Amino acid sequence: MFRLSNLISSVVEDKKARSLNGSIAIWNFTNRCNLSCIHCYSKADLNAVDTLTTEMIMDTLPKLKANGVKFLIFSGGEPLTRKDLFEIADKCKELGIITYLSTNGLYVGQKNAKKILDTFNYVGISIDGSEKTHDHFRGLDGSFKMSMEAVNLLNSYHDTKVGIRFTITKETYEDLQFIFELAEKENIPKIYISHLVYSGRGLDNLEMDLTKEQRRAAVEYILEKAFEYYETGREIEIVTGNMEQDAILFLEKFREKYPELKDTMHKRLVEWGGNSAGRKLLNIDSEGNVKPDPFFPKMIGNIINQDFTDIWTDKPDELLSKLRVHPREISGKCVECDYLNICNGGSRSRAYAIYGDMWAEDPSCYLTENEIKGQF
Repeated sequence: MFRLSNLISSVVEDKKARSLNGSIAIWNFTNRCNLSCIHCYSKADLNAVDTLTTEMIMDTLPKLKANGVKFLIFSGGEPLTRKDLFEIADKCKELGIITYLSTNGLYVGQKNAKKILDTFNYVGISIDGSEKTHDHFRGLDGSFKMSMEAVNLLNSYHDTKVGIRFTITKETYEDLQFIFELAEKENIPKIYISHLVYSGRGLDNLEMDLTKEQRRAAVEYILEKAFEYYETGREIEIVTGNMEQDAILFLEKFREKYPELKDTMHKRLVEWGGNSAGRKLLNIDSEGNVKPDPFFPKMIGNIINQDFTDIWTDKPDELLSKLRVHPREISGKCVECDYLNICNGGSRSRAYAIYGDMWAEDPSCYLTENEIKGQF
């Protein structure tokens, strides 16, 4: 994740950056879902049967903690379909693991809203754009209204942390401005914008992805909003995901505004380190498979028949070891890039999907040959 707002404020105000100091695990606790979203990487449906038992999950949680996992994102499918979800989250709290809930919001209501907020450190609800766009993507008329009711309900509680999650595709591109206007209108404190990764239904719908020109325009708009919010004191946090090259364009925009602080920001971005799949990011899917990230085309183990400590720490396979080299050894235009130690080559999943080569350049990189050499 690329925390735009935090980076701007921490460097300009000479504050300590919000550092991870540990790993993030995204756990798809279920493949069961009440929606059928076009861009879903899990191919989830409501008839799916949970493979992982409560006992299996509870047995693995202390091992996550012992191996440096500090944050656990509850994902799916729709995680709120699991009856033991709060029990799992309570165990995380007992272990000192920070929990985020990623949900479509349709199972959030008056009866469980307070419990959700008391249990999870943060709740992200997916919104795909305007009502028409969202309902089309979610495959259910009225889903936008229901999701927004959940956002506003959770946000009505004092001092809560709730945000909206938006995946930008060719079909939602025109709704990017709407998302920001929605956050401003409803006083939603966080916007997370994810770029499409080719996996699951995302791979099936490769034609949904933006052109490089569209992606460049979208990122420039997002950066503009981040600086605007900081400069006007608007407390809306902006985070982007799955496009670490954003940091390079951000660095140039930051230099234009704060030239005396460019070196400080450059140092912060190198410390951040770009794509962290297999280093500070891992995924456990609903079948117990462990992957470097949720979109990854290859597994590195399975918690049902292997010990997590062996998979992640004691006996990492060759792929994991290679992913942990920083900066990674990436071919294509990355060889000539002066910023590889910032973005770390971007998504290996997209590279594999397009080129069949895990170590090829990220095909979605929108930076020009001159820009990767610092000639903006």
